[in-house]
Amino acid sequence: MTNRSSGLNKGTEFKERIPKLQADSVAQGVDAVVVGPGPDLRYLTGYNAHLSERITALVTVSDRAPVVLVPKLEEQGTRSTSLPTLGVSVVTWEETEDPFFALSELLDGADTVAVNDLFPARWLLKAQAALPQVGFVTAGPLVSPMRERKSPEEVEFLREAAEAIDEVHAQVANWLAPGLSERDVALKIQAAILERHSSADFIIVGSGPNSSAPHHDYSDRIMSKGEPVVVDIGGTMPSGYCSDSTRTYFLGEPDPEFARLYAVLQQAQAAAVEAVQPGATCESIDAVARDILTDAGLGEQFLHRTGHGIGLETHEEPYIVAGNDLTLEPGMAFSVEPGFYDGGKWGARIEDIVVCTESGVDPLNRRPHELVVVDC
Repeated sequence: MTNRSSGLNKGTEFKERIPKLQADSVAQGVDAVVVGPGPDLRYLTGYNAHLSERITALVTVSDRAPVVLVPKLEEQGTRSTSLPTLGVSVVTWEETEDPFFALSELLDGADTVAVNDLFPARWLLKAQAALPQVGFVTAGPLVSPMRERKSPEEVEFLREAAEAIDEVHAQVANWLAPGLSERDVALKIQAAILERHSSADFIIVGSGPNSSAPHHDYSDRIMSKGEPVVVDIGGTMPSGYCSDSTRTYFLGEPDPEFARLYAVLQQAQAAAVEAVQPGATCESIDAVARDILTDAGLGEQFLHRTGHGIGLETHEEPYIVAGNDLTLEPGMAFSVEPGFYDGGKWGARIEDIVVCTESGVDPLNRRPHELVVVDC
């Protein structure tokens, strides 16, 4: 498999990220950071490394130039990425060599080493055996604060992703009809997502009682007139940035009680979006939506947090949930997606991706929020 650089590699952003990571590491008493393949590595360098049984890792020690350790067979592809322009040296290991001995040499003198949250356990255990004197900690407190505040360029990539998934939702009502299965619709959605996205990461088509299961996925259930359909979809763009949006549809004339409850949900989602501003806390945004639903008797049917961060991963920090007193800052991007779920009966959800700005909120998804009624 070929390794490649992210389409993000423009301007000076990547040149600033590793030095910041090293400076923050020193401030937090961490001597070195080791980052394996995945979104953290892609964020720091633009390097979209292939994850396999062979270790590949960025190694940054506070007082040394950064190095990427790669298998010899990956050397050519690695050197053709943007890494050399970022001052990252390439160190290789042969098939018959112990790469964790090479890693231990690169980490010589380090007492505390942070590894990224998705660093494979089998690599970490071998690193611990090769470096018994080293204390290993998570790099989450170092990397997550960097990633959760999006740059203007990252916001534009997220906006492009939102527009692409909005285009899919604009077509969904045409694919819904009694007599079709959830799977029938999901396959059409998948094809539409792939017209602009590199991958279709998830597709939820929950009809009737399945709409009351927030993470239902889709099944062979046949849809019928007189029931709701929750459609939650997203994918990854060529830039590496993700989309995620939910709308609720209804086959035929909506049940009056469902329409009443949906109007409350729409009010809750709009109020939570409007409350996004610098200085607000994540838990306060959750409370805005939750209080409106609770006052309408739907509190116990709101089963999940109000939102999650999004970027190079569909779910990342910050999380919009009770107990998270993190203060919102400009550049933070996350979903606002309250819902209600009456188990075995019906459910609904509305989800937009928004960005906190200096002046308030920038909603990236632009599809209407009203219940989408499908004539049938």
